[in-house]
Amino acid sequence: MAGGGFIIDGPSQDYGARLTASVIITCIMAASGGLIFGYDIGISGGVTAMESFLKPFFPSVLRKMADAKQDEYCIFDSEVLTAFTSSLYIAGLAASLVAGRFTKAVGRQAVMLLGGVAFLVGAAINAAAMNIEMLILGRILLGVGVGFTNQATPVYLAETAPPKWRGVFTTGFQLFIAVGVVAAGLTNYGTSHNSTWGWRLSLGLAAAPAAIILLGALFIPDTPSSLVQRGKLDDARAALRRIRDPAADVEAELKDIERSVEEASKMEEGAFRRILRRRYRPYLVMAVAIPLFQQLTGIIVIAFFSPVLFRTVGFGSDTALMSAVILGAVNLASIIVSTFVVDRYGRKLLFMVGGAQMILCQVSVAWILGAKIGSDAQAALPRGYAVAVLVLMCAYSAGFGWSWGPLSWIIPSEIFPVEIRSAGQSISVAINMGLTFVQTQTFLAMLCRFKQGTFAFYAGWVVVMTAFVALLLPETKGVPLELMSELWRRHWYWGRFLVDERDHVATPHP
Repeated sequence: MAGGGFIIDGPSQDYGARLTASVIITCIMAASGGLIFGYDIGISGGVTAMESFLKPFFPSVLRKMADAKQDEYCIFDSEVLTAFTSSLYIAGLAASLVAGRFTKAVGRQAVMLLGGVAFLVGAAINAAAMNIEMLILGRILLGVGVGFTNQATPVYLAETAPPKWRGVFTTGFQLFIAVGVVAAGLTNYGTSHNSTWGWRLSLGLAAAPAAIILLGALFIPDTPSSLVQRGKLDDARAALRRIRDPAADVEAELKDIERSVEEASKMEEGAFRRILRRRYRPYLVMAVAIPLFQQLTGIIVIAFFSPVLFRTVGFGSDTALMSAVILGAVNLASIIVSTFVVDRYGRKLLFMVGGAQMILCQVSVAWILGAKIGSDAQAALPRGYAVAVLVLMCAYSAGFGWSWGPLSWIIPSEIFPVEIRSAGQSISVAINMGLTFVQTQTFLAMLCRFKQGTFAFYAGWVVVMTAFVALLLPETKGVPLELMSELWRRHWYWGRFLVDERDHVATPHP
């Protein structure tokens, strides 16, 4: 099968090529783990823009909003307010690292269940919060849920989906994140009209996506790779038949999985130490670079704080919340487009197109804000230009939605050899959570100080990451997980690190 000039021969590439209802249902139920992350991304920015929430917990922000001479860029600059949002992600970072060990011991499905339970409890505490301490405790439990599900779900999808359709199904995780963002935006818009307990309803309804992932995880099997890794061969065979076809001969695929796991088990040192070896350098670089660059697109902070951002440029409270919904809906639509093209045109083309689109939009927004508001930001943006900013932000969101959005989950989930797969995914999610923490903690202060230069800052990073992908990321479209290392051996740069590697490469069956 062709994959960016790389060809693998043999019948192993046809495993599960025919889609069955079982594999579709299994992957959809697993991908629903993205709902809890998406709902949190969408709900936080909206709630922190509600006066009914700010009054009991963050009155200093309300006083800034009432000050007519206040710099528009600095209204929401509050360390305690950003701590409410960012505390989830420091907890998610720690949880994602622990989740790697849990996954190896109890499997992907169990970790998804644990994540759903933690998120459910955190939602209940936030809805009942009487003080900032309760809010942050609830956010920490939400972070544990996000860290566990973000670590387990993409790997589950990559190990379960047929190679031919792996990009489509792994994109499903990002699709459900986008669904969660839109659902949260609509919830915020509806509850904002209740001046007493609307924010409690917004935070408490996080229990709904938690219940969905809990129910979904109860009805899906663990992945064949995880079951083989824990010595459950009969369960692995049954899981393969369930996700492929009850009448299918799954022995050849099972033997390839066994061979990969057996080779991995011969290495005694821990996966986190092993990934530091020279021969795993390409995987370690990607485990760090892909989530790092995704965060430096700026999309997460814009998604979190879009209601705040739109209020900054002159929209009223209701209009700002609805604009955030529109932004989320555009992102959702672009991810749907991505699911239809990611396995047809490959990963790198989407990275290139999306990167160029994001650079253009961010530079344009920086120019409009600089020309029409200036650095002192004493006047609101004229209505026509405010609408132009919304349109540009929607185009930017679309560019992210068919490039770095889904691909930053697809690439880490599919490139790692089985012996470092849990560790690699844990590192990737930890970097994602850590950078999200840093950015949510600093974005409002950055907006206050950098002004319109904030958008130029992110545009510069998108230039860097687009060049990185063009030069250093091989095309992984359609390559079976068991044969992925051969792709890296043939890369013009990474091949030098794998040249003495003795990892097993699956061979075609006669």
